[in-house]
Order: sequence, then structure tokens, then C-alpha cells
Amino acid sequence: MPDTKIALVTGAGTGIGRSAALALQGNGWSVVLAGRRAEPLEETAGMAKAGGGEMLAVPTDVTEEAAVAKLFAAAKERFGRLDLLFNNAGMAAPPVPMEDLDVATWKAVVDVNLTACFVCAQEAIRIMKAQDPMGGRIINNGSISAHVPRPNTAPYTATKHAITGLTRSISLDGRKYNIACGQIDIGNALTGLAEIFQKGVPQADGSIKPEPVMDVAHVGEAVLNMANLPLEANVQFMTIMATQMPFIGRG
Repeated sequence: MPDTKIALVTGAGTGIGRSAALALQGNGWSVVLAGRRAEPLEETAGMAKAGGGEMLAVPTDVTEEAAVAKLFAAAKERFGRLDLLFNNAGMAAPPVPMEDLDVATWKAVVDVNLTACFVCAQEAIRIMKAQDPMGGRIINNGSISAHVPRPNTAPYTATKHAITGLTRSISLDGRKYNIACGQIDIGNALTGLAEIFQKGVPQADGSIKPEPVMDVAHVGEAVLNMANLPLEANVQFMTIMATQMPFIGRG
């Protein structure tokens, strides 16, 4: 493998995507930053560590196939290869009873959380199977919602369960190209969107309770650990979560 490895991170402007991008860059990876808004991507790039890898911000709406194609073409043109895709971009629907949720919102969540991951994986595989040395790694952001739901989260939960199936399919179908695929399931990482956990969120028994959180930097380090494995080894599924959150207990 070349000395400098190349990663592409979707949803890299904030939260988990930013944490993973910075962990990779600080470890010497060059990182392509993808996200809808240019300003947060440039903020991430501006946080790069001295002596680390290069960062390239490419504003991209991952729900548009043509935009995704341009994103991966830009990565290949700049760096010549791709060693890692972190499929991280995602969204949630408003927490309303599923019978009250409009179908357009359901479709929007599916487009971002599932279809975009599939399309990005397609583009990554096309590059990885044609490059020399052949191969690479794809890491999909699952969520503990890939295991069990929170109340009133049917679209998010359904897409995250589907990501597990996509991860397994990529892992199997990628073998012949030396492409490894794993999934990281994250619980209560403290990002801007997760501040609500500290204030109180609905529980299975109908109550509202605050939940413990963890520093999002731990997620970035976990992604880095998965990414740095040789391609002969793979973390198929990793769960990283705030130690005392109620996920493991019975509701």
C-alpha cells in the first residue's frame, strides 16, 4: 500500500463525521470531506493537525447520484486512489407516531440513510477494485438503532437495520476485490444533535429521562482503529456507546 492512505468521509462537516475525519487526518491519512454545506466542511479542514494528511472539502448532496459520482471522481483525480469510505451521512425524522408521519419524510430518511450509502459504496467499489494494489475498506455508520428502536423512530430505525444488511452484502460481495466492510454502531456520542440526551429523551415505558453521553472523539478513534487494520482483518461490527446509557438494560 502507498505510505499515505486516502479516506472519504460523508457528513464530515459536523459531529461524528468531523471526529472521524480529524482522527484519520491526524494519523496521516489524507481525507476527502463530503457534506451538503461548504462552510462546515471548511471548518473541519481548518482543524487539521500539523504534520497530518491533506484535507479536501467537496460539498456534496449524497442523495443526488450525479453529485456522488462527481465527489468520487474528484477524490480519484486529486489522490489517485481510495482506501477507505466512511458512510456516515444521516438524518432522522421528527419523533411523531408512525401513523402521523408523512410518507415524504419517510422517503427522505431512506434516501439519506440507506440509498445514499448504497450509491457511495458503489462508487467506492468501482475505484477500489480497479486500483493497484486492489482493495480497500468501507465502514458504515449503523447506530444502536440497528439493534433496537427508540420510541417514534420508525424511519431511522428501519434504515439502520437495513444498513446492517447492506454491510453484510458489501462484506461478502467485496471479498473477490479485497474490499473489507464493517459497521460501527454508536450510542449517545455527544454531538450538537445529541445534546437532548442530557436534557431528557423518551424511554420505552413512556417516561422522559436524561441519559449519559460520551465524548464524540472516542468515536473518531474507534473508526481510526477499524481503518488502520490490514485488509486481511476486519471489524465486522463494533458497538461503541456511553457506558451507563440504558441500551443494555431491559425496557
